[in-house]
Amino acid sequence: MQQGTPIKDEPGPHPANWSPAASGIAVVAFIALLILAWTAASTLLLIFAGILLGVFLDGLTRLLGQVIGLGRGMRLTIVSLILGGLTLGFLVFGGATVVQQGRELGQTVTKQAGSVRDRLKEYGIDLPAFSAPGETSGDQDTDKAKDNAADKDKKPGGLGGLASGAIKSPGSLLSDAGSVLGPAAAVVTGLFSALGNVLVIVFLGLACAADPASYRDGAVRFVPPHYRPRATALLDGMGETLRHWLFGQLITMAVIFVCIWAGLSFLGIGGALILGLQAGLLAFIPTIGPLIAGVIIVLAGLASGTNAALGAFGVYLVVQCLESYGLTPFIQKRALDIPPATIFAGQLVLGVLFGLWGIALALPLMAVIKVVLEQVYIEDTLDEEAEV
Repeated sequence: MQQGTPIKDEPGPHPANWSPAASGIAVVAFIALLILAWTAASTLLLIFAGILLGVFLDGLTRLLGQVIGLGRGMRLTIVSLILGGLTLGFLVFGGATVVQQGRELGQTVTKQAGSVRDRLKEYGIDLPAFSAPGETSGDQDTDKAKDNAADKDKKPGGLGGLASGAIKSPGSLLSDAGSVLGPAAAVVTGLFSALGNVLVIVFLGLACAADPASYRDGAVRFVPPHYRPRATALLDGMGETLRHWLFGQLITMAVIFVCIWAGLSFLGIGGALILGLQAGLLAFIPTIGPLIAGVIIVLAGLASGTNAALGAFGVYLVVQCLESYGLTPFIQKRALDIPPATIFAGQLVLGVLFGLWGIALALPLMAVIKVVLEQVYIEDTLDEEAEV
């Protein structure tokens, strides 16, 4: 037997018989890939979000194909029009209610958070002050205004320095205009940035869902020919896992939204619709999302009294028990069976590395990593059967 040839009939990893030059090139290429991924992390995660939308649209198109026998393009068009119509209808008929309740909820949560801070301060626990967006400390602003007025009165020309202000240079005038338009410009820039991200995600999702096989085959062509069947199976496994996870997650989010909305409406807590909506959306982020939703629900319930807060907390606990011990084990067992501690640790790592994008997309990223580890490492390298 030639030295260095792996023994295939023995269990365990089989190292490849690479030359030192090939091994060095592989290590350098891997490090360069990591550096590229680190520098372009936000863009890569944005692309991954678009692929997720494409997987979702592809799943709906496949389901519609079981009902009607139209071509893929027509089915994707129908799915896109239905989703676009539902989104537009929600924005037109429910957008005003959501915005109003969201504004009231923000004020209520800020006020109740301040009350909780004051109560904790009585017990010697000092927390940072809470303030609504745009609020500043009134006393400090008043003192600053008085000081500025006094300084202006001391300047030549009288009447608060009106004469000196009238002969400002054009540069100072442009600077003042920039200081006035600065917040507005920041808001506009943020809106355009968010809209641009949404458009990129939608475009990538539609493009991937239109012909997913071509993108898969294009990626497989970069793989050596004798590995292409395995690469095709790997990509198909990723897509299937993401489809199952997405549909299960959407069902879970919808159930949480309806249950929280119904329970808080029954208790007479204001803003039940927006509270249920934010709880359903935050359920997309496991562990951390439900915790944030629960804090907001309890703070909103405090505005109606202690009994209402306890009732809201009870509704939150019942829904979380239903989600943790009923929906998730039943729906997500086939798609993603990862222990909660592993999910939380993965969220922490991805959140530290990539920020909010990493936290939001932690679970689908871990689903992809799990498929890769099962098929490439456990099955192909260790020659063991992955647990189903």
